[in-house]
Amino acid sequence: MALFDMLKSKAKTAVTQTVRETVSKAAQNIGCKTEKISFSDIPTSVEEFRALPQAALSTPFETAAMTALAFCVYPNDREACFEMLDYLRGPRPLSGMDKQFIDDRFKGGKEYIPRSYFAGATPENDYQPTKPLTVTVSENPHSHDAQGYVKLFIPSSGADSSRPIQLREAKDGKWYLWEQFLLTAIRQPESANPWA
Repeated sequence: MALFDMLKSKAKTAVTQTVRETVSKAAQNIGCKTEKISFSDIPTSVEEFRALPQAALSTPFETAAMTALAFCVYPNDREACFEMLDYLRGPRPLSGMDKQFIDDRFKGGKEYIPRSYFAGATPENDYQPTKPLTVTVSENPHSHDAQGYVKLFIPSSGADSSRPIQLREAKDGKWYLWEQFLLTAIRQPESANPWA
C-alpha cells in the first residue's frame, strides 16, 4: 500500500505543477503580470530584512514576496517576524489580535507553511526550498478592481490554488501589506504523514 500511496502522491504533485504552469502561462497571455522574486537566504535580523533591495516596497510584487519571507523568520524569532510584518504594514502595525492569529497558525509545528511558497519546496522534501529562495507572484484580471489596492496571488506547493495577498499604495508611493491569506492550511510534509 505504501508504494501505491507514494506513486499517487507523486502523480498528484506532477498534475498540480502542470496546472500551475498552465494557469501562469494563460494569465501571461491575457496580459496579467507574473514576477519571480529571489532572495539569497532568510534574514536573521530586522536590519538584514530592511537592507534587502525589495524592502524599498516600490512594487506590490516585492511587498508580497517580502511577506512570505518574513513569515519564514517566525519559527526562529517570533518578535523579529512581527517587526518585519510591522515594517511591511507601514502606518498600520499588527494588533494584538493579528499577533494571536499568526501564533495560532504556527501551532502544532506548522513552520513549514511559509516555506511552501518558495521554488523547490514540496511535501515530499518537507518543504525545503532551493536557493536562491524564489517566490512567484501573479496578478489576475481582477487584481486592480479596487482603486489604490492590488490583490496578488502566490502559489503554494502544498495547496491546489494560489493564496491571495492584498497590498495598498500609500501617499509615499510605497506598497504596504494590507491583508494576507498565506498561513492557511496546506498538505502536511512527508515526514509528518504517519501513512507515508
